[in-house]
Amino acid sequence: MASKPRGGLTKWFKEKWVDIGAPKKKGKYQSCGRKSAKGGSKRKYPKCVPKAKAASMTAAQKRSAVKRKRAAGNPGGKPTNVKTIVKKKTARKKSPSKKRKVTRGKKKS
Repeated sequence: MASKPRGGLTKWFKEKWVDIGAPKKKGKYQSCGRKSAKGGSKRKYPKCVPKAKAASMTAAQKRSAVKRKRAAGNPGGKPTNVKTIVKKKTARKKSPSKKRKVTRGKKKS
């Protein structure tokens, strides 16, 4: 008999997903999801992550992720994926340009 897979999609479904845009007291979060926006849900657009991920994020990372998720909107009734943590682009250091030596020829008289 083959054993059940332990990672991937099976692991993803077993994780506890929370909405980092809807914090509760004492560092807890509401469970992920909401009623249909058309049905009159009072909650704003959720940004859901696994509970373990939410615990490892800083407050600034949570604010940024929620802000980007809500700014992306919900076009055509389809959810939009945004990165949870965005790595800042590092500016490339330009190597010093090699100056060409200008040589002047002697003038012939």
